[in-house]
Amino acid sequence: MIAINKPWLADFLVGERQAWIFVFKCLLAFYIAAWLAMLLQLEQPATAMVTVALVMHPQSGMVRAKGFYRAIGNVAGSLCALLLIAAFPQQRELFLLALSLWVAGCAGGAMKYRNFMSYGFVLSGYTAAIVALPAISDPTSVFDGAMMRVSEVLLGVIVAGVVSDVIFPDRLVDVLQRRRREHFEQFMAMAGGTRLGSTPRAHMEHAHLRFVRSAVQIEDLRSSVIFEDPETRARSSRMQLHNLRYMSAATTFQSLYHLIDRLQRQSHPGAAEALIRLYAPVSNALTAPTSQHLEPRILADRVAACEAELPMLAAELREAFRDDADLQMEFDSGATLIRRFASELHDLTMLEARLRKAQGRLPDGIEHVDFKRSNDYVAPLITTVRGFLALSMLSLFWINTSWASGPSALLTASYFCGLLATSPSPVSAAINISIGYALGMSGAFVVAFYLMPGSDGFMMLILASMPLMLIGPYLLTRNATLPGMGTGYVMSFAGILALKNPMVYNPEQFLNDAIGSWFGVVACGVAFMLIPTVIGTEWLRRRQLRKLRQQVTFVASSPMAGLLYHAESSNRDLLHQIVQHTRPDSDELRHLLSWDLAVHECVRAVIELRQDMQHAELPPPLKDIMQRAVDALARLYDAPDTRRWQDACRIVGHAIMLTTQALPRAQACCRAPLGHLLQLRAALRDDESALAPFIVTTPEQQRAA
Repeated sequence: MIAINKPWLADFLVGERQAWIFVFKCLLAFYIAAWLAMLLQLEQPATAMVTVALVMHPQSGMVRAKGFYRAIGNVAGSLCALLLIAAFPQQRELFLLALSLWVAGCAGGAMKYRNFMSYGFVLSGYTAAIVALPAISDPTSVFDGAMMRVSEVLLGVIVAGVVSDVIFPDRLVDVLQRRRREHFEQFMAMAGGTRLGSTPRAHMEHAHLRFVRSAVQIEDLRSSVIFEDPETRARSSRMQLHNLRYMSAATTFQSLYHLIDRLQRQSHPGAAEALIRLYAPVSNALTAPTSQHLEPRILADRVAACEAELPMLAAELREAFRDDADLQMEFDSGATLIRRFASELHDLTMLEARLRKAQGRLPDGIEHVDFKRSNDYVAPLITTVRGFLALSMLSLFWINTSWASGPSALLTASYFCGLLATSPSPVSAAINISIGYALGMSGAFVVAFYLMPGSDGFMMLILASMPLMLIGPYLLTRNATLPGMGTGYVMSFAGILALKNPMVYNPEQFLNDAIGSWFGVVACGVAFMLIPTVIGTEWLRRRQLRKLRQQVTFVASSPMAGLLYHAESSNRDLLHQIVQHTRPDSDELRHLLSWDLAVHECVRAVIELRQDMQHAELPPPLKDIMQRAVDALARLYDAPDTRRWQDACRIVGHAIMLTTQALPRAQACCRAPLGHLLQLRAALRDDESALAPFIVTTPEQQRAA
């Protein structure tokens, strides 16, 4: 074997090897689907071939997920087509209006939902068009057409899934397990190796962003792997709980870091140093000796032993502040965070240990949670309006011109209106798709009218079409640099080649349909030029940032059941959406991270405070002032300004004063809420947080606040 000393060349060859394995699998599934469709005498083998081309993915789990949602979308679209034809059998204008509404609504759904659920919405609209449009002139054939399309699509889904699983399988479950372990170990390394009080704030912000992206990525992988691996499917709830417990622990760690950082900046180094010493046993428990690698079960035992030591050590360190009640309270607030973090670490490491057990179904009885997504409804609404106008204009053009290839244009537009809606650069993608469509159309023309007429039998069909067909799957592997071109090529080549039972030699119809389909792609691009996408725009980021701040309002008034995990997951999903289209290392990104960290800390403290308020022995006047503090914080984050900051700081301070007065008489019920109120006040007064522009700075204003 020849050693390759150039890393870039080695990476290129590895990438090319994987690309050509994918091309081989695509072609194999492509022709198996065509052969089976012909053997079963399905009407349009091309539909099964297009399905294979669109469903195939280098990883088998992704193929199953795409196939599942394509099948669901296909059935839903076919049912819609039956209803539309039944409702408007002889009213073409009303039928096309209703079809445009359905396809546009599906495009909006594709914009709202992510992963392959979005793909299912696209296919639901596309299938309604592909079933209903040919039946306009013969409504009685719509049921047979729907059954035939469903059969052809399901055949393509099954073939793609089997080939992906059997031929050179690339298991997505391996990627999930590797990423999840890396994620866990990176967090343990950060929690064990970070020197609280000396780590730069920017470093913690970047770590926060990195772990936010990891949490969302792991949830995306899990939602696809459940289609591939029964073991993962059985452990799916535990994986979700693991991810959400990690998020909860990460928020507590960030709150602890910021509390110590504030104490140092406010000239309270003694309290900060005491908290650093109190945290040291936790750090030591997470740090492996040089010659060892700590397994999760060992980590769990070490953290449990550390938990037992913390109360005694906290009492010892607290004695240093017995003459300063304010510092003693600040120390108590930090000690509460450290104990909570140790408890969350123990739960997290125990669950990680269980997930790494030998294969086999784990017992039930765990807490069932969901990763909550956060969606903005304006973008899907704009997508729906754009899709409806584009399809309506195409329908009107078809009716007024009696264009024979109008259905082909409308059919192609119904697919790409939904597909392009999720792209951050739809106009560029539409240009690439139109180029790919033109190339695929040219290749299909050569095969259909120069190579196939002189051939006989299925083997000759393969030999005639494969050299030009393999271009499409190869372009799919280059989607990062040429987005959409591969999709346009495979749809054009397989769809316009239009293998049928029996084949028809009609160059005129071929060219008309090809030009009509290409015109549909161009019409989609024009629609996105006239009504631009809002994905990645500054306007949408401002809306999403406001929604992120409003998470404080949400947790201030929502029912407590499941609120913690709902807030942790939706906050991270929302930040992930925002930063996807934000330039790295920009001032805007730092501004977004600053707000996100402030929101995370406030949200968690408010949830903990509301839980404390449910204590039966807490006096009603304290519950009332605490609720007023929560409401004031919600108003501040909803629309931050100096006056609302003053109100929030004043009411939180009043709540601290009343709780402190009640503390000697009711230690058990007052100590925990006092710690959370102190944390909220410290966050409000943090002059390096996102609230800094609204903080009152003059002594007179401070006394008034």
